[in-house]
Amino acid sequence: MADGAERTALVVDDEPAIRQLVEHHLRREGFRTTGVERGDEAWTLLQGTMSAWDVLVMDVMLPGMDGLELCRRYRQSGGCGAVVLLTARDDEVDRVVGLELGADDYVTKPFSPRELVARIRAVLRRTTRTPAAGAMVDEPPLVSGDIAVSQTRHEVRVGGRVINLTPKEFDLLVFFMRHPERVLRRDDILQHVWGYTATPDTRVVDTYVAHLREKLCDSAKSRARFVTVRGIGYKFIPQEEMGK
Repeated sequence: MADGAERTALVVDDEPAIRQLVEHHLRREGFRTTGVERGDEAWTLLQGTMSAWDVLVMDVMLPGMDGLELCRRYRQSGGCGAVVLLTARDDEVDRVVGLELGADDYVTKPFSPRELVARIRAVLRRTTRTPAAGAMVDEPPLVSGDIAVSQTRHEVRVGGRVINLTPKEFDLLVFFMRHPERVLRRDDILQHVWGYTATPDTRVVDTYVAHLREKLCDSAKSRARFVTVRGIGYKFIPQEEMGK
């Protein structure tokens, strides 16, 4: 069985040949796919199926609503599936804006379908919630105060309550928790979590730290876990060290 078995993918592209090509290769990997031509049509569909998708593959240039706006609305509405943007323009500004809005990866047209599928699988690799029988033993969770992270189940709990994070929010939290009390430079975070080198105008890391603060922290004290080190980056303070 392919790694993508039982996964669901929404493919949004106004070019039928590209949309069908992407769907074809995803179905070969075990995905159940739905293809949509317009951005506004995709948004209408998503409003009734927000939690139904493991991955959204969407063109940036779409009729009705562009892919950046569609990504923004999806994330603001709590959509936690992976988002991979497609574009005919190798535009660094579009890439940065897409990542800031919550995209997990960015592929420029023309692209190899195999490469696209590999990138999608890489984004989803850590999102299996339950391991196959005999395939994996659940490793001890990462714990800091009332935050517990199971990487095997791709699950985050705060005070016992499950918190829904996007794939990159999850990866960022794991990176912080694996490097407690260390000052992590924005460039290093961007490279290790997203696999991208830094660009002068990017605020991707700042945006995602803000997302973690909002989703994980219910008070000014708990938000202090993610300390801003001005001009450098961030430091994660384990809850048990706070107040010392």
